[in-house]
Amino acid sequence: MKLVVGLGNPGEEYENTRHNTGWIMLDFILGKKIEWKESSGTKALYCRGSINGKVILYIKPTTFMNNSGVAILYTKEHHKINLKDIVVIYDDMDLPVGKMKISFDKSSGGHNGLESIIKKLKSKEFVRIRIGTSPATLSGKLRKPKGEKAVLKFLLGKYKKGELDELKKLSKKVAQALEIIFNEGYPKAMSLYN
Repeated sequence: MKLVVGLGNPGEEYENTRHNTGWIMLDFILGKKIEWKESSGTKALYCRGSINGKVILYIKPTTFMNNSGVAILYTKEHHKINLKDIVVIYDDMDLPVGKMKISFDKSSGGHNGLESIIKKLKSKEFVRIRIGTSPATLSGKLRKPKGEKAVLKFLLGKYKKGELDELKKLSKKVAQALEIIFNEGYPKAMSLYN
């Protein structure tokens, strides 16, 4: 079994915010008609799917971002999932909206959700799909907020319609990347999408 995790925060006030990019991406990939069920073992919403005959478990931790690792550790152990079969999709301010980057075995880069996962799994050896959240100038220069308060306000701010359209377009690439990761390995996906 493979595990795909979308990071976000529960509650209506967080819907369509930049910090919920992982959840948004899963909704775009799987479609709005998918029925998310609540896990009895841990705080997460889940559904099952398949990619080329491989069973995929999709989860959205509902523990709030800073405790995302709790749901992932439980799911990994309960379903006996290998670390290298875990893909985490999350927001990244170091990339522009509409761009993605695949990485493996890296630090959290200051992302609290990722920090929680690394601590709980006691490892960095899982795949990440980083989804850009920052606006960019026409020349491609990122316009990132500066200072802790500004960063928090930005992350908890809602996407504009045009930005959500960009994410929807990007979701096709993310879905293709997942297929390649699970069929041919993350190095191949990195060479194609980074």
